[in-house]
Amino acid sequence: MKRIELLGVPVDVCRPEELESEFMRILEKPGFKQVVFLSIWDFIKAMNKKKDFCKCIEGADLILPISKSILSGVKFLKMADLPIRYNPFDITIQFLSLIDQHYRTLFLLGGRKRTLQKAESNVHETFPNARIVGRYVGYFPKESEADVVTAIHKASPSLVVVSEGIKEKNLWAFQRKERFSSSVFLFYNDCLGIFSKRIKRVSEKTFERGNEIWHEIFHNPFKLFYVFPFIYYIISLLWCRLFNKKSKDVKETQEDSTSESSMSTDSQIEADDGASSNLDEQSGDGKPAGSETVDSNVGNGESEGEDIGSVVHEPKKEQRKSSKTFQTPKIDDTDDFELV
Repeated sequence: MKRIELLGVPVDVCRPEELESEFMRILEKPGFKQVVFLSIWDFIKAMNKKKDFCKCIEGADLILPISKSILSGVKFLKMADLPIRYNPFDITIQFLSLIDQHYRTLFLLGGRKRTLQKAESNVHETFPNARIVGRYVGYFPKESEADVVTAIHKASPSLVVVSEGIKEKNLWAFQRKERFSSSVFLFYNDCLGIFSKRIKRVSEKTFERGNEIWHEIFHNPFKLFYVFPFIYYIISLLWCRLFNKKSKDVKETQEDSTSESSMSTDSQIEADDGASSNLDEQSGDGKPAGSETVDSNVGNGESEGEDIGSVVHEPKKEQRKSSKTFQTPKIDDTDDFELV
């Protein structure tokens, strides 16, 4: 795995064949760990250098891009390493499969009461070897936060899946990392809703085309205003590309001026040598003085640019464990009005 920076924001280049071993390596690490699904909106937020969020992204153990616009930005800047774009639902299922295969523990955080109960039942049925050591609803009042943190700390699960109802999203676990023992935190907003069959996940075709934003706008029309930060992202890419080209031109200009100055210096030396030889002839006894030949080599600095071809790696379609439980989700809006 390799970590690159796009407009100052870190992104991991993790191949599908490396994903399993990388996740198991993270599980074995002591202390607080975090996996981040990086959307274009989180990317733009990290570009603004907001202190806590930037530290959260930079400190994450695994940063997986989920937006096509991030990959387009890497291609536009002609970077050598192209990240792989992952579907967050598929990766969550793959991580849960690893937890199930290695008999690890799991904690579910988020959602309403009925949503959480259905999701827990379906996860237990699909991954029977993954022991669920705790669960807690989202949308909890601030005075209940200490109980949530204590429950996670005492359970010390291998993986904590954070879903809807946690206002700070990825920042919630990061800002409280000193209060957790050793767990991997993964935030995926629609996870428990999909597991409970309350909401329907984005289809594979829609995700591959990069049109999942329309699905989000359909459920929240206010997201149409995301066009303004997206324009800022496009302008930043253009500026970065133009700025790099300008820097290269300045460097070449400096090399040309240096070579010209060296040529003028050598010409002046030759002129001085000629003048001194004339003086020697005039001061002699009529005998021709021995002439000396001075060879001067003037090097012209030439810079040859090399074209670096960017290699585009197409992600392989992997066999992933799934269940009929998560294939035909239905919408149950009555859950949204239940209070815990």
